Amino acid sequence: MTKTATSPYDVAEHLRTREEMAAYLEASIEEADGDAAFVAKALGDIARARGMAQVASDAGLSRESLYKALSGDRNPTFDTVLRVVGALGLKFRAKASPDVQQQSG
Repeated sequence: MTKTATSPYDVAEHLRTREEMAAYLEASIEEADGDAAFVAKALGDIARARGMAQVASDAGLSRESLYKALSGDRNPTFDTVLRVVGALGLKFRAKASPDVQQQSG
C-alpha cells in the first residue's frame, strides 16, 4: 500500500484578496456563536495571510502583542480588533438578525 503524504492545512495560504478575507471573517463571526477568541483567531489567520509585521505596523501595535491578541487563546480588546480590521482594509457591518424578535418599548 502506498503512503499518501499530507501536510497541515493553513487557511492563511488561501486568503489572497480582501474579498476572500472579508468572506472568511464574516463566516467566522457567524460560526463563532459568541466566542470572541474564535473570531480573534480568524483575524489572526487573515493577518498572517497579509503579513503579521505589516498588519502590526499599520495597526500601531507590536508584532508580538498582535500575535498574542490574535492567537485564539485570549479575547483581545475591541480597540485592538477595530485597529486590526482597519489595518487589513476591512470594515465591520451590522445587519438585523432575522431570528431575533424586535421588542417595542
